[in-house]
Amino acid sequence: MKTHKIKSIVYAVVLLLLWACSDDFVEVASEDQNSEDFFNSEEDYQNALIAAYDLLQSTYLNVMLGEIASDNTLAGGESATDVPGIQEVDDMIHTPVNQQLRDIWNWMFSGVNRANYILEFQDKTDFQGRNNVIGQTRFLRAYYYFELVKWFGDVPLAIDQRIQFGDQFSIDRTPASEVYALIEADLEFAVANLPAVQAETGRVTRGAAQALLGKVLLYQDRFTEAASVLDEVIASGQYDLVQDYTTIFEQDGENNIESVFEIQYTDQEGAGFGCLQCSEGNVAVGFNGIRNYNGPIFDSGFSFNVPTQEAFDEFEAGDLRRDVAILDIDAFAAQNGATFVEGFEHTGYYNRKYIPRQGDLNTGDANLTNPNNYRAIRFADVLLMAAEAHNRGGSGDATAQQYLNRVRMRAGLPDVMLTGSALTDAIYHERRVELVGEGHHFFDLVRTGRAASEIEGFTTGKNELFPIPAIEIQLAGNRWEQNPGY
Repeated sequence: MKTHKIKSIVYAVVLLLLWACSDDFVEVASEDQNSEDFFNSEEDYQNALIAAYDLLQSTYLNVMLGEIASDNTLAGGESATDVPGIQEVDDMIHTPVNQQLRDIWNWMFSGVNRANYILEFQDKTDFQGRNNVIGQTRFLRAYYYFELVKWFGDVPLAIDQRIQFGDQFSIDRTPASEVYALIEADLEFAVANLPAVQAETGRVTRGAAQALLGKVLLYQDRFTEAASVLDEVIASGQYDLVQDYTTIFEQDGENNIESVFEIQYTDQEGAGFGCLQCSEGNVAVGFNGIRNYNGPIFDSGFSFNVPTQEAFDEFEAGDLRRDVAILDIDAFAAQNGATFVEGFEHTGYYNRKYIPRQGDLNTGDANLTNPNNYRAIRFADVLLMAAEAHNRGGSGDATAQQYLNRVRMRAGLPDVMLTGSALTDAIYHERRVELVGEGHHFFDLVRTGRAASEIEGFTTGKNELFPIPAIEIQLAGNRWEQNPGY
């Protein structure tokens, strides 16, 4: 799908939530008045589906901010006032007035609405491959809702219909358990109706739906069910570990055998700061980049999301992944004659997985239009989730060891033969170093009850969730309760 993007399909545009569009009440003419003239052919459904996929690209913010919220990275940037919302999340002092948190809320609900637009008319026209289209759509709705429930907990729930202007006065926040139920139902449908391989790279497959379902179950501590689903992904033979870890995050390594689900980016269409979610490129990559860099291999960026010394030191001696995952810029510059400027909270490290590489088209604003795909679900993640599910669910430490050691073997590390809680800790450690820089660690800490002891400033009973943006509560008539502690 990298070269098949539709940013503006007039007849497929869906209405965003009122609170996703404006801070003020305004008179807006409905753009969906002619829905009866749409969804009359497979092409209509495919165009609307591409629009639903499009919001995946805005999840760059979820990944970057999720990493900064953890103890893996610091906010960085140019100064302590560079993008205040990011700095506040890093320091755990964020409030309901935070532009980046509101962006996540808006963009994920926009994705939900675009998926629901298709599902609202899913029975209008039949065509060959219809269930494949609906399966992809329901996966996307599940993906967006999973992001929302991870970040905000109870959220408004819409099933097979858009949330339209005026609905904010009657729709309430739905308990997270009910949101999870819809997510599971969507993913089960996707598993039953999606092929193992799609004709077009980047589209959702059965394995991706199974892997996300396993993750959703793991987040609810339903270990036996999660283990069963994830075992199926592993046993399918559809995926494997890439033997050379150094290649995974390079452009030539995109959509490889380890990629269970990958968000596609391109440098062929630029964007600007006025509409970051409009970029076809991975905006986080430019934000992660080395400030005022001049040298080989890499390009400059804004020096946000800088790894901590603790994250660097978490790697065991001899771990082949460390220098692929984290760039020691001082050592690299000395070896290669490169120069750079130290940004705010300079640690000497950069997230090497997702920083700009030379050779891109640099369309529009080069820092906002990087083509680096985001590996949303890797097979290594599936192995480690399955290991955790087997270990914590009591269904077999031997299987957990087997999965864990497959990941460690590639890293050049010895097998782990621990059991019980010691094995649990080993799996947690492995998840951190294998997936560092990929946006998972904060939520891993929260769901396993370790966040308060690992994240400076984290308050138990508050920071497990982020605040509902204040403007959204106001636009809903002040009927919603804020998350605890905010």
